[in-house]
Amino acid sequence: MIKSQLTLKQLEAFSFVVDTGTFRAAASALGTTQPNISARIAALEAALGVTLLDRDAGSVRLTAKGADLLAKTRQVLWAGEALLEEAGRRDLITERLRLGVTELVACTWLQAFLRRMKAAYPNLRVELQVDLSTRIDENLSDGLLDLAFQTGPFKTALTGTAPLGVEGYAWAASPDLAATLGPGPDLARLFAHPVLTHAKHTQAGLALHAVAEARGCDIGQIVHSSALSACLPMACEGFGVALLPEALIRAELGNGRLVPLDCDWLPDPLSFFARYRADAAPLFVVQAAGLAADAMSEDIKNLSHQVNQSI
Repeated sequence: MIKSQLTLKQLEAFSFVVDTGTFRAAASALGTTQPNISARIAALEAALGVTLLDRDAGSVRLTAKGADLLAKTRQVLWAGEALLEEAGRRDLITERLRLGVTELVACTWLQAFLRRMKAAYPNLRVELQVDLSTRIDENLSDGLLDLAFQTGPFKTALTGTAPLGVEGYAWAASPDLAATLGPGPDLARLFAHPVLTHAKHTQAGLALHAVAEARGCDIGQIVHSSALSACLPMACEGFGVALLPEALIRAELGNGRLVPLDCDWLPDPLSFFARYRADAAPLFVVQAAGLAADAMSEDIKNLSHQVNQSI
């Protein structure tokens, strides 16, 4: 028996230093101090009689022996968590879930997900980052996030990538503005007014520019915004027609603040994914990915029902 010679906190510190790349980042991720992390690693190395990490000018590298023991370390940590799961004591899991989400997720089904997580893991703390998908991708790769809900494409491939669902786009405008548009589905008629939409570098933004140029529309009418939530009130006030994810405007379509517009072009739908490092993630991260798929599906059904009720 190893008794008290090794602790889960020591093994956790070792794993997090490897994943985040520095003692400072590991301390931040675990909600403790850098000296505490250093002490845990030193105690673990002393107990095992091996050097796990080489320290050099602020950076750390796995030794050959450290690399051999890393997989076993993760197995011990997973086994400890699996024990609590099997015993039905998820309430004893008091870790932090560092979650990165895009703005669209934050404005739509994030609350449904958080409710499910609270019910499943009542003492788990969620640390939230709402950002652009590219920035979330970087932080996830650097070990600064445990889990991300985002849309592709992705710069880096991860071993844990689970599809959550698909959301399409819709054209919409305030009732007064819609009444001024000519009949028919031609895209060009919508460019008589400002077009409120995604940031220019997004897939939808790039696709809109391409089709507008191909059809001779005035691309100067396109008003890009990195904050989709800012486009919504502008569209409701009649400042322009909107090309936005349907999930974002579904409630406004249901209550009549916006009306759908017929158009012969839409960008490709958004595909949402839960992404994490399957080789390093705790079991609750994997469970959270499954809860996210349920939350997104629940949100779509609820909003669709509200729209149908109002029609």
